[in-house]
Amino acid sequence: MIMLEELWLIPLGFIAGILGSIIGLGGGIIIVPVLTFVGFSPTLAVSNSLFAVFSNSVASTATYAKQKRIEISLGWKLGLIAIPGTVLGAFISSDLSPTIFKILFALVLLSSASYIFLKRKIEKKPLDTSRILLVFSAGASFFAGIISSLFGVGGGLIFVPLMVLALGISMKRAAPTSQFILMFASLSGLIVHSILGHPDYYQALLLSIGAFAGGIFGAKLSLDIKENKLKILVTIVIVAAAIKLIIDSVSTI
Repeated sequence: MIMLEELWLIPLGFIAGILGSIIGLGGGIIIVPVLTFVGFSPTLAVSNSLFAVFSNSVASTATYAKQKRIEISLGWKLGLIAIPGTVLGAFISSDLSPTIFKILFALVLLSSASYIFLKRKIEKKPLDTSRILLVFSAGASFFAGIISSLFGVGGGLIFVPLMVLALGISMKRAAPTSQFILMFASLSGLIVHSILGHPDYYQALLLSIGAFAGGIFGAKLSLDIKENKLKILVTIVIVAAAIKLIIDSVSTI
């Protein structure tokens, strides 16, 4: 009975997977707030989410690779640099109180919403790979790894704006490349979380099944979809989730 009651995690993973694939932020920005709302502890929500983010990124990357929309060389470099950050983030999450987690995650969500809403205003510029910028990118990637493993969101919040605003990569290539990077970040994060005993593997499996299907569907949909209406809807959902987290955290202080 308990196993059947948890089957709702599959459609949750599917919806989060579609949005995560299209926007390039990973499905964690949907999954973690929902799991937190229904009573999951922060570490359980984050660790379960990372399994879904990894599954989603694998499916998305396979589809995007066929479309030849991934900056492979840049992607694996940023992905490898993010790995130490994910290890650090997993250990930090073990000691983070639920109240502090909710406040910090609300700030992450609001940052995500700001990025999504302003995405249409981001213009493509020539690819810039100067040494100073690459050093900055390495630092940003390490920080993204921490966020990925600490909040279960995958780190796309950092990677996509970094590639578009700093490195001059087009949005049509930045979101797919972000999904490629998330394979590294989420895999290392979920391994460390597993070593620490955080995830529920059955719940993680259900989320991953949905997220994998959502990743394939979202990557194909991203070629044709008109993003403005979707962005507005997603922004509203994320802002509402952030407000709810803040209200919950304030009420427990």
